[in-house]
Amino acid sequence: MLAKTIICITGMPGAGKSTIVSKLVEIGFEKFTLGDGIRAKAKRRNIEQSGENLGKLMLEVREKNGPGAVAELIKDSIQNSVQDVVIIDGVRSTAEIDVLKKVGDVKLLAVQASSEARFNFLSSRGRSDDPKTRESFEERDDREIGVGIEESIKIADKTITNHNLTIDELVNSAKEIIENWTK
Repeated sequence: MLAKTIICITGMPGAGKSTIVSKLVEIGFEKFTLGDGIRAKAKRRNIEQSGENLGKLMLEVREKNGPGAVAELIKDSIQNSVQDVVIIDGVRSTAEIDVLKKVGDVKLLAVQASSEARFNFLSSRGRSDDPKTRESFEERDDREIGVGIEESIKIADKTITNHNLTIDELVNSAKEIIENWTK
């Protein structure tokens, strides 16, 4: 077994991944976000960080460098981490998981929520790439599905269904799963 344990959180946008991850960071976990690799690339290219632009850039990076390319953007940072257990927010494809398996022992946690709950959360969250309309929400979902997120969700080691859970219940479910994986 490789020394580093990489806990990958997957799920459709707005399911609760970032909520879980932010609470895990508060208790000492180090996180890496695949979207941050794309946002950093957009910043270097002086591209406005709208959802549409970031989505196009993600697809461009994958088309040019392969389906695992977004994970490649953060691979060195993960390897250089001093933490034995790191959290990856936003894994979208099995190709990204395969890239991360070269760095450590990967565990995949899926978070699922209804389309309505996800839209309501995202439209009120306020991040630059969040959808403001149902149409842009559905376009984003289609883009995520197009890069393989459904397969990542399907092959997850564990799944949390975020249906009427409080934030504490959601986070405690994730912490319990991660504790069992890292014993």
